[in-house]
Amino acid sequence: MIDCVQCNLCPRRCGVNRAAGERGACGADGRLLVSRAALHFWEEPPISGEAGSGTVFFAGCPLGCVYCQNFELAHGEHGRAITVERLAAIMGELQAKGALNINCVTPTHYAPQIRAAVAQARGAGVALPVVWNTSGYETVEAVRDNVGTVDVYLTDFKYADGALARRYSRAADYPEVALAALEAMVEEAGEPRFDEYRGQERMTGGVIVRHLMLPGALENSMAVVRLLHERFGAAVRLSLMNQYTPVLAQKAREGSERARAALVACPELANRVPDEDYERLLDYADEIGVGDYFWQEGGAAEESFIPTWNYEGVEAP
Repeated sequence: MIDCVQCNLCPRRCGVNRAAGERGACGADGRLLVSRAALHFWEEPPISGEAGSGTVFFAGCPLGCVYCQNFELAHGEHGRAITVERLAAIMGELQAKGALNINCVTPTHYAPQIRAAVAQARGAGVALPVVWNTSGYETVEAVRDNVGTVDVYLTDFKYADGALARRYSRAADYPEVALAALEAMVEEAGEPRFDEYRGQERMTGGVIVRHLMLPGALENSMAVVRLLHERFGAAVRLSLMNQYTPVLAQKAREGSERARAALVACPELANRVPDEDYERLLDYADEIGVGDYFWQEGGAAEESFIPTWNYEGVEAP
């Protein structure tokens, strides 16, 4: 159980008593809920390599974007309760499978337990870099608390437009909050660093900033790229993504009232991002001098980026 009587782990600072079983804005209570722990092959090349990233997917999310690609997971609908000791053991099992790193996906609302598990795992011989895979909606204090635990930040920067952040994530403060957190990440993790691990290039330190294009939001994407390039330059690696998948439409067809309501409010989210919009964003990044960034091949939205939440690797073998 998490010892969180007045929870302020994320910028929403909802103040609920998770230790008593109350659910926070993230959808989580006092339990440590994990949905999948397995090798994952669809991250950026120096994160996944050829062997795979040792990903641990946590249930719930402080941001809760209406279009989330991991729909059920973000709303806390899939998750099995485990102990800190089991999480530490999972990290060891992922290392034994050849993982390049330990990749904690949507970890913010479980940060104290994850830090404790990493300390236990390292004491038991786990020597992999720890990746903090986050929406970017973090407090500066939370980033500071991760010093000594996190080696690499794999963070989103979703919005430069506060109105869009309010519309899709109920977080009009996202641009300024995420920017302050990103500055702290860069200060703590440093510039991108790499080594060679079993013949694969592996990121061992620094920050990758992801931006997922949304349908009809090219101007927001351009503003994000401009802001990050002007503020950070080569101190971060950008990853510009076109893999938006309209999961809301699929879930609505399957009968989800939540998805139907979201599409009524935001009908544009039933569409994919046009290829020409993505090409315009890449051209824009080139034009303003972004020197080195990750990009995706056409048709990425058709790929299997969304895992099955079958609790793989969660239970003790």
